[in-house]
Amino acid sequence: MPFGFYIIMAAQFFSSLADNALLIASIALLMQLAAPDWMTPMLKFFFTVSYVMFAAGVGAFADSMPKGRVMFITNTVKVGGCLLIFTHQWWSIPGLADYATILFGYAVVGIGAAAYSPAKYGILTEYLPHHKLVVANGWIEGLTVSSIILGTVLGGLLVSEAVSAKLLAIDVPYINTGINSAGEAAVAIIIVFYIIAAIFNLFIPNTGVDHKMINRNPIFLVREFAHCVKLLWRDKLGQISLATTTLFWGAGATLQFIVLKWAEVALGYSLSQGTYLQGVCAVGIAAGSVLAAKIVPLNRAVNVVPVGIAMGIIVMLMILARNIYLAVPLIIMIGALAGFFVVPMNALLQHRGHILMGAGHSIAVQNFNENISILVMLAVYALLISMDVSIYVVIALFGALVSGVMWLVRKRHLYNVASGPLPHIPDGTHH
Repeated sequence: MPFGFYIIMAAQFFSSLADNALLIASIALLMQLAAPDWMTPMLKFFFTVSYVMFAAGVGAFADSMPKGRVMFITNTVKVGGCLLIFTHQWWSIPGLADYATILFGYAVVGIGAAAYSPAKYGILTEYLPHHKLVVANGWIEGLTVSSIILGTVLGGLLVSEAVSAKLLAIDVPYINTGINSAGEAAVAIIIVFYIIAAIFNLFIPNTGVDHKMINRNPIFLVREFAHCVKLLWRDKLGQISLATTTLFWGAGATLQFIVLKWAEVALGYSLSQGTYLQGVCAVGIAAGSVLAAKIVPLNRAVNVVPVGIAMGIIVMLMILARNIYLAVPLIIMIGALAGFFVVPMNALLQHRGHILMGAGHSIAVQNFNENISILVMLAVYALLISMDVSIYVVIALFGALVSGVMWLVRKRHLYNVASGPLPHIPDGTHH
């Protein structure tokens, strides 16, 4: 891989690390303010709304200038959202509780993340030849997952009693930092990681691709975006990979909160202890991603769909695990299956999207669909929790949904195969 690829990876790692640590720090702030339980998944809901609201514009924005510059600008927006969360007690929205301010700040970070994503993935298709895309995706996905593990664990550490006590004991002479809680101390540290990511953004190579926004008219952008959505859903391979990744990200976002709640109910874990189990799941995803990158060529990507069916069935086994010795291997296995089936599907989706409409637009379509899935699944999860439905019932419903949808996707693919030739996919043997 060329050297610039590693700079892209470093920028992505630190930005994603901060995103994941910030989620845990924000949950700690909500708990400190005694916000109701269903508010916790609402954090991710508000973060994700931006991906859907700005979907029509972010692809065009990512394609309008060099991707490194896009990543720098959007990373700066994330820092702004962090500062809003950090200063949640200094300004508040009239008539709303303090935690509404935290949700709003986290939504601003979501705006930055929504615009960052098409650039982050789009630069791969501009910078690398197609036969390196699955390997690059394996690296990026593996690194993203490592940053999820470390970011989640970092967030858990920063809000744990031992570490937060030391952070709060730091006294800056003559300066009132306004840091009075574990969550606030954690957010202050997380801002530093966003700044490190921004520095790497400045050194991302210019790929030499001509960048210009064809049309700034929002109506044109929405129409063009709608056309791109139809194009990808009508493509025989695009629709299978898009359906799979859409389900995966909706399920993944919900699973984050299910694991935290399940760790609390089944194992009696605190928030910081529960984050270690999330980290364990991410270890499995990293292993599955690396394995898929090594053994699944682009033209065989669709063959991994049955792995998604198996993942849903294994999720249901969480109901039976009431101790850490059963929980850890089970969660690693769920993560490994998830990583193994999403990496080839992501690469296939990027390849078809790049051919049909260009990298930035294709990633924006992918984000739009995936994040509608996240919004719907998180809203349903928050509703079930607000109704005091047992976490075991939630897990059973969740596992059945994942297996059922993946079974339908497989049926659709077999129908497509029977109905005529599929689009040509290069075999990836050329190196």
